[in-house]
Amino acid sequence: MTKVAYKLVDRAEWEAARAGGAYDGSAVDRADGYIHMATAAELAESARRHYAGRQNLVLVEVDLPALGEGLRWEASRGGDLFPHLYGPLPLSAARSERRLALAADGSPAFEGGASGWP
Repeated sequence: MTKVAYKLVDRAEWEAARAGGAYDGSAVDRADGYIHMATAAELAESARRHYAGRQNLVLVEVDLPALGEGLRWEASRGGDLFPHLYGPLPLSAARSERRLALAADGSPAFEGGASGWP
């Protein structure tokens, strides 16, 4: 399995997490009981499917080995394995973060004109 995954986060929620040292997940994450993440190969489709039209997003690159026992790889409805974190995401596991803007089609895109996903 890969050692890095990505989490799209509302910018205000990420700023609040910085104050507490951990991100507890979005409302959807908390309802599902785990924090949803995606690999680089899954990221563009996940963003298009679940975040299209959303403003003020941050793309967080997560160091998976730093998550320990709370990390589980679980199959989606389509059978692809996705990294899920059972518990809060410690900010110490965030390797980087990038602000995202919306592309013309409403899908998330890197600010500043960077093309492509990680």
